[in-house]
Amino acid sequence: MGVAIEQLKKEHEAIERMLVVLDRVCRRLESGEGVKPEHLDQIVAFFRGFADECHHGKEEAVLFPALEKVGIPREGGPVGVMLHEHEQMRGYLRGVGEAVERLRAGELGAATHLARHAGHYAGALRLHIDKENSMLFRMAEMRLGPAQEQQLAEDFEVIETRKMGAGKHEELHALLDRLEGIYLHDRPS
Repeated sequence: MGVAIEQLKKEHEAIERMLVVLDRVCRRLESGEGVKPEHLDQIVAFFRGFADECHHGKEEAVLFPALEKVGIPREGGPVGVMLHEHEQMRGYLRGVGEAVERLRAGELGAATHLARHAGHYAGALRLHIDKENSMLFRMAEMRLGPAQEQQLAEDFEVIETRKMGAGKHEELHALLDRLEGIYLHDRPS
């Protein structure tokens, strides 16, 4: 397996970990337990920055065009499906962000609204990750040669640095670790 595809799979693992945190936070809110508003903001920022801007950005700007060049079609093919799902998930994530704002404003029923949007987002994202890991990435590994894989990895690094900035990737991983500690391992915040 090439380093670029392995990097995308590792990013999927981090995204899935934050989905577990999101699930736990929503359950807490629905049961009437408190959640710090800044944690909700941080969760949304993680998904916007890490999952969408960085991870989906790498796929859209680098991986998908490389796959098209080796004959994997966009229209009527897996690349088009993945792009459609990225847009769909952006809509779900906007709903999560709006629900966080409603919760912050003290709106009655906002926790239920947040849980519903978060559930749609998490469900769609988990299915999407499974499709990429089990089908799309396998296609990439079969069609892309070592030189193409190396170029992908280099281009990913450029995107990560340009879109996120130096050290931001590590910062988001540290945030993930901290929120897991709080919501999954009951460590004080």
